Amino acid sequence: MYREIAAAIDRQPDAVAIEADDARQYRFCDIDEWSARYANFFCASGLRRGDRVAVQAEKTPQCLFVYLACLRAGLVYVPLNTAYQAEELEHFLRDAAPALVVGSARSEASLRDLVASTCDARVFTLDADGQGSLAELAAASDHCFDTVEAEDDLAALIYTSGTTGRSKGAMVTHRNLVCNALALISAWQFSPRDVLLHTLPIFHVHGLFVANHCALISGAKLLWRKRFDPQSVMCDLPASTVFMGVPTYYTRLLAQPAFGREHCRNMRLFVSGSAPLMADTHREFELRTGQRILERYGMSEAGMITSNPLLGERRAGTVGVPLPGVSVRVADERDRPLTCGEVGAIQVKGENVFKGYWRMPEKTREEFTADGWFRTGDLGVSGGDGYLSIVGRAKDLIITGGYNVYPKEVELALDQLAGVQESAVIGVPDPDFGEAVTAIIVPTKDSAPTEGEILAALRSRLANYKLPKRVHLVAELPRNAMGKVQKNLLRERYGGI
Repeated sequence: MYREIAAAIDRQPDAVAIEADDARQYRFCDIDEWSARYANFFCASGLRRGDRVAVQAEKTPQCLFVYLACLRAGLVYVPLNTAYQAEELEHFLRDAAPALVVGSARSEASLRDLVASTCDARVFTLDADGQGSLAELAAASDHCFDTVEAEDDLAALIYTSGTTGRSKGAMVTHRNLVCNALALISAWQFSPRDVLLHTLPIFHVHGLFVANHCALISGAKLLWRKRFDPQSVMCDLPASTVFMGVPTYYTRLLAQPAFGREHCRNMRLFVSGSAPLMADTHREFELRTGQRILERYGMSEAGMITSNPLLGERRAGTVGVPLPGVSVRVADERDRPLTCGEVGAIQVKGENVFKGYWRMPEKTREEFTADGWFRTGDLGVSGGDGYLSIVGRAKDLIITGGYNVYPKEVELALDQLAGVQESAVIGVPDPDFGEAVTAIIVPTKDSAPTEGEILAALRSRLANYKLPKRVHLVAELPRNAMGKVQKNLLRERYGGI
């Protein structure tokens, strides 16, 4: 993967690649030098090709250099959400068994204790200002480094939630990343003239792969912002040509009365993904700005799968057509292709599709059909002109603010709390987050905890985005004849509250 970026560096070494929040600029040659320094340090520290590097650090240019260094050195990058708590991190560290863990200085002591009890790894720090023990040591390293990556080597482990509450590591190869990045650059016509306003986090596919790869390989400039803030985005948009966001970003921009055409005068492309974009948001955004948001569809296991066209019709309520090199079909329960207009399971095939789940060969076999198609777990329908619409999620996934939340994980945490007999977690429509995590709880007979008590107890166990926005206490949960909780009835009851 890094070889594709290196080609862009060779074409324009002195061009600005990154402009950070503090106005500090990094040229393409700086990216090459700093990633080489980190790669040299990793190798000098005893890391070998295929070793995992787990990173739970703030979004800084230095964090990006660490990722690129892993690509160059043949190491496997494991990005971890900065909101994860100790109980969540324990599973990832035990499962990935990293040789090195990068965290922040403010949590270094607790991280070292956690690492000592879960895996045999060295611990270094990288702070919000890009400083820390890792940056200091890497700065002293010789900056010459020969990239050793191979196409079928693992490039990253991307953890994706599971219905059982256990996260699975999707094994993403260099080949997966390269073919997907080149398809997107072609489909979206990225060039060195572009300026991408980057406000996404870099611990998942959207911000780490899609945004960075499109910009770096094409030679575009990144306006690197630590987080999304609507007022700051409005100031940055006139100097940008491309913006990528989750639907929540767009609803929050539209909530700003002053936001409109003037801010978007130099923009050529707004991309939305990671969660469904409401058709109303799509229409209102066009009325306010004159720009039609381009919605695409992807996932950790397959990168980007489909996209609305850059030059053709960007159809609200659809995720467009398959990207070049990607095949998509809608199939029945026996994996037989369905005709246009029929709802079924979305399956995908192509060099963008991951290698399998880390240390889970049986699960990997389950998720692929006999003829080699990956089962996405989503339900969809394909139109006669090839446009795909997502109509549901077979696995009850909740997408809130662009983040994936599986109900089972939250339910397991709830059921461990005092006063909770059983629980059910659902997603309900929310104008800001797309979906809001909602918990319905049956309390024990001798104790009925309050909503505040429940949320306070969960905060040390779950990332903030997984916390329920509302908690409802009920006498019993609705069940069918087989005893299964009828979440469809719960969604109907609580969806309008």
